[in-house]
Parts: sequence; structure tokens; C-alpha cells
Amino acid sequence: MKFQRGTFREEYAIVLDYLPHGDPLKGIREPIVYALGKNYFLLLSLIPKPNVKIDLLEEVYIGEGPRPKIKTVLKRIKYEDLTPIAKDNLPKAIEKIIIENEQKFVDFFNNAGPINVRIHSLELLPGIGKTILNNILEQREIEKFKSFEDIKKRIKGIKDPVKILVERILKEIKEEEKHKLFVPLG
Repeated sequence: MKFQRGTFREEYAIVLDYLPHGDPLKGIREPIVYALGKNYFLLLSLIPKPNVKIDLLEEVYIGEGPRPKIKTVLKRIKYEDLTPIAKDNLPKAIEKIIIENEQKFVDFFNNAGPINVRIHSLELLPGIGKTILNNILEQREIEKFKSFEDIKKRIKGIKDPVKILVERILKEIKEEEKHKLFVPLG
């Protein structure tokens, strides 16, 4: 699941903030939406179609073909470009994506491998050191994890896998991490 530089296209995004009158702090005079892509956790600025109702944390289609609410995907943005409301909604949006794609993230626990001879991908998750890593590796050899609940039951020291994943993805989005597990580079 490690990413390299390249072009990543999102089909769906979750609205982090909607400014129907633009963003005066950035000199934007038309309505603008700040959103999080659902596949690659890309931060995006979008231009909505006129006279559409857009709610915070709503999922919008931004892929090819007709888009019901979004006129244009403006550009990929950085965490610093988000409004305070968008920053506040970001962890909620990440959590929503993780929960909706539980199997994908459980599979990460089941299949993650070493990054190099000294560091395992799982160790890059907050709160996972050598002891918990070894426990995860032993348990997944016995039987693959089936759910977040299964991980919580079988791995002492992991109370909330969703929270751990949200924290890691948030750090990657903020570009605080050298190694990327979930968010593509640049």
C-alpha cells in the first residue's frame, strides 16, 4: 500500500467545508468546497454547480462524466490551505472513510510488511511498538483478522484500531511523516 509520486484521481470526496460566497482570505470570489478524496485521502478544492445544496461531511461525486453537485475539481491542496472548519471536520471524514472500508483497513493489518530491515509498516501506526507488532504478526499467522473488533479482542494494547488509523492518516495528510502508508506523495 506504499505510494510513489504520480497521478491519483478521486471519484468521490467528503465535504470538509462549503463556502457559498467564496473564501475571502484566499481571494476566491466564487463558491468553493474543501473536500477529502475517499480513495487516496487527497485534499481538494472544488467548485460547486450553481444553486446546489451541499452539507458538511456529505459525499459528492467528482469522477468522470456528469457530476450532480460539483462543476469542477479545482486542484489538490495542502492541509494549511484548509479553513478552520475543514480542519475540524477532517478527522471525522477520515474516520467515516475507514469505517465504510473496514475490510480494506483490516487487510492492512493482515498483510502489511516491513519497510526495510529495521522498520515494519505496522510500527508506523501510533502506539505500535515491537511488542504489539510481534503480537499482531503472531496472531495473523494463526488466523487473519476479520474486523476491527477482532483486532481489539486479540491484540492487547490496541483499544481502538480506527482511532490509530485516523491519527496516522492525519499525520500523513499534514506531511508530518516520511513514510506514506495511506496517502500518496506530492
